[in-house]
Amino acid sequence: MPHVRPAHARTAPAPLPADALALDGRIELLRATAEADPRVEGVLLYGSWTLGEADAHSDLDACLYVREADVDAFDGREFVERLAPLKLAYTNMHGILAVVFDDLMRGEFHVEPTGTGIAEIATWRGRVHLPRPEAAVLLDRTGRLTAAARELAAFNPPEPVATAQQLTDELANWTLMLAHVQARGEHARAHNLLHAVIAPLQLKLCRLLRGSTAHWLTPSRALEADLPVVDVERYATTTGPLTPEALRTAAANSWRWSRELAAEAADRWGTRLPLGLHEEIAEALAPAE
Repeated sequence: MPHVRPAHARTAPAPLPADALALDGRIELLRATAEADPRVEGVLLYGSWTLGEADAHSDLDACLYVREADVDAFDGREFVERLAPLKLAYTNMHGILAVVFDDLMRGEFHVEPTGTGIAEIATWRGRVHLPRPEAAVLLDRTGRLTAAARELAAFNPPEPVATAQQLTDELANWTLMLAHVQARGEHARAHNLLHAVIAPLQLKLCRLLRGSTAHWLTPSRALEADLPVVDVERYATTTGPLTPEALRTAAANSWRWSRELAAEAADRWGTRLPLGLHEEIAEALAPAE
C-alpha cells in the first residue's frame, strides 16, 4: 500500500528532503490533473511520502476514486500519462496499474469506484498508517474520503500474543520445508525459501519483540535504522551465496535465530513452543555425517 524512534509512529510527516522535490512536484501535478477531471472524485496517497520518509528513490503511490458511471471506461494509463511520459505501464499481479515514468520514478495507481473504494479503506486499519490524513488526501469532492482517511491517523501495532504465536508456528513449518527441500538437493529452491519466505517472518518477529512495527508490511525496510546492530548482524548470518555448504550454514544459523526469537516471545507473552518439533527440525538441518 501501503520508527528506537521506531517504537512510536510519527505523528506527522517530516519536511521533504531536497532530493524528494521531484516527487513533490509530481504529486502537485497529480492534484491539479485530478481536480481538472470531473470523473475523478478523490485521490488518496499512501506510502513513504505520507510518512515523511520520501527521497529521490521513492515511488508515487495513489488511489484514484472514480465516479461509478465512469469507472469502467476510465483509462488509467491515459490519465497518469498526463503527469509525465511513461516508459512502462501495465496491470501488475495485484491488479494495480504500475508505471515507470521517463525519469525512472515508479508509480502504482489503484483505480476504484468511489463508493466501494472509499468503503474499503476501513479494512486497512492495522496495515496502513496515515499520520496526517489531510496531506494524504489530494482531492475529495464528496467529503467521504477525508473522513475515511482520518480513521487511519492512529497507529495500530499488531496484537503481540496472537501475532507472535502465528509467526512462531510459521517459522517452524517453513523451516521444516526448507530442510526437506535442502535434503532433496534443490539448493536454489531452498535458497529462495530461506530469503524470500523465512527471513521476512523472522524480521517481523524481531520487530514485534523490539517494539519496532512501523515498517511491518516490508520488514526489511530501514532495517539498519530501525533495529539494534546486534539484530542486523544476526540477520546477516542467515544469508549467503547459493552453494551447498554456505546454504547449510545459513539455514542452521537461521533456525537457531528463529528458535531464540520464539523463546523470547514465549517468555514475554506465554506463546506455545513445540520444543520436540524444534529439536527435530534442528537435526534435519544438520549436515549428514
